[in-house]
Amino acid sequence: MGRVSDAKERLMEAVSELIWTGSYGSTTIDQICEKAGVKKGSFYYFFDSKADLAVSAIDAEWQRKRVELDALFSPTIPPLERIRKYCDYGYRLQAEIKAKCGCVLGCPLFTLGSEVSTQEDRLQKKVQEILDYKRMYLESAVRDAHAAGFIHAPDAAANARVLYTYPQGLLTEARIQNDLEILRDATRQLYELLGVAQSEPVRA
Repeated sequence: MGRVSDAKERLMEAVSELIWTGSYGSTTIDQICEKAGVKKGSFYYFFDSKADLAVSAIDAEWQRKRVELDALFSPTIPPLERIRKYCDYGYRLQAEIKAKCGCVLGCPLFTLGSEVSTQEDRLQKKVQEILDYKRMYLESAVRDAHAAGFIHAPDAAANARVLYTYPQGLLTEARIQNDLEILRDATRQLYELLGVAQSEPVRA
């Protein structure tokens, strides 16, 4: 009974892993069901399509990640420290994944979004919705750092977009080269983009 009751969750976990380690296009419903240990009839009991399942899966994962990001970007933490913690979090996550599967996988949302943006409208919109929300964490940190006088960044939204897309480029390169070291110096690089004075303590 336990396996029946958690079939939906296992399908979402399966599609997330298959898409992230492979691709959305190459992942079939049969593969998802096999990995989840769920019959195809049960798949269609819960979901109308692969896209429907993928939307549910990334949304469920996002709800879990939000808790972690809320803690990383708590207003009680100094703003530049929030950015450092965010970089450390990303490096640690990729290191754990590489230890598990042998590969640096990068950001699942950027990987998925770049693949389906011209094919699956609903899925693309869900990816964009989450990316926009994640960028707002960095925007709040930039705004607070500017207000505190740590940096000069009157356009927090523009700066946050740079701060968000730059690490994603690093993650993509790290995935292509399967090289975790590409991510190691992300904090210093983001601080330089923000114009943080070299004399400024890294953990300010």
